[in-house]
Amino acid sequence: MRILLVEDDELLGDGLKTGLTQNGFTVDWLKDGESAKRALRSEAFECIVLDLGLPKLSGLGLLQQIRTGGNTTPVLILTARETVEDRVKGLDSGADDYLTKPFDLEELTARIRALTRRSVGRADASLRYRNIVLDPAAHTVTLDGEFVTLPRREFALLQKLLESPGQVLSRVQLMQSLYGWEEDVDSNALEVHIHNLRKKLDASFIRTIRGVGYMTEKE
Repeated sequence: MRILLVEDDELLGDGLKTGLTQNGFTVDWLKDGESAKRALRSEAFECIVLDLGLPKLSGLGLLQQIRTGGNTTPVLILTARETVEDRVKGLDSGADDYLTKPFDLEELTARIRALTRRSVGRADASLRYRNIVLDPAAHTVTLDGEFVTLPRREFALLQKLLESPGQVLSRVQLMQSLYGWEEDVDSNALEVHIHNLRKKLDASFIRTIRGVGYMTEKE
């Protein structure tokens, strides 16, 4: 799952990027509202974690502009502003959730999972497909009740595919979900991940749509 973190505090931003990455997320970190606005024009993210007190363009200004432009990516406001008025203004401007500083990283990750789950219309915290159960919170996968160990990116790829059964996901979509800007990526990395998933899970249900991307069959 790819997250855009927009936070100008160097210490907090670095800690959040590290902590969220350790929890299985792909995180791109920007430090001002204008840079975030440009990024959102060209890149796809599954959640935005947004500070309000940003330079160049405030978090609230950024939020209002992307919503006016039709961007529906879930947004979690992360800020020291804790009055009811501030929370109401943020939510009425298009935010989906609001968390005040200081906060617990475990709560933040749970809120991100809840936001992204709701954004794809899923009520159950776990993903169930045939004989596979994927639990995003526990970061576990079972096959016929037996645990299967998957590296972070294979886990994220499986989650992305299972969230959209019957939908073809392009190579670009999948790569953007798995890798951030600063990462060096082999040209065949996605194909290697798909191969490994098929081998470990007998995942013949992952279909290659030649020249387009991949999909999981509807049950």
